[in-house]
Amino acid sequence: MSRIGRKPIQLPSGVNVTVDGNTITVKGPKGTLSRTLHKDMKVTVEGNVVTIERPSDEKLHRSLHGTTRTVVANMVNGVTEGYSKSLELVGVGYRASKSGNKLVLNVGYSHPVEIVPEPGIEFEVPAQNKIIVKGIDKELVGQTAARIRAVREPEPYKGKGIRYENERIMLKEGKSGKKK
Repeated sequence: MSRIGRKPIQLPSGVNVTVDGNTITVKGPKGTLSRTLHKDMKVTVEGNVVTIERPSDEKLHRSLHGTTRTVVANMVNGVTEGYSKSLELVGVGYRASKSGNKLVLNVGYSHPVEIVPEPGIEFEVPAQNKIIVKGIDKELVGQTAARIRAVREPEPYKGKGIRYENERIMLKEGKSGKKK
């Protein structure tokens, strides 16, 4: 059995989980998340505990068991606490700002890059070189942060670009300039 898949999910107070066929809906203080799970996975809600069961020990069912449990646990955590990813801009003249709900990036291009948040995502810019992406859907927060990073990925010689907060960039050595 999957160690992760067997673990029950404890529901905090204020969180309501409903299962309709293979669609699960989680409502909490920060919002509502809904997702369609694989048709073979059986989700049961008893009181304030959610359990996921698999029908057989086939390879597909074993792989889906832990994944389904983690997805549901992330939904429960998202509607109670939410998720955030921090990015930082490294480079001379690189800066970020907010215009309404849009994020405006000046990262060395001839024009500023505007990023419009998807529903459920919000941006914070505590400093010109720091961006925080917040939301209740872990997958959407990560995808949005990756989209922002892709505007100007860190380059390997000086490390300039947009990177995650604790990301380490392995810098390459430049040309030596000597000929043999």
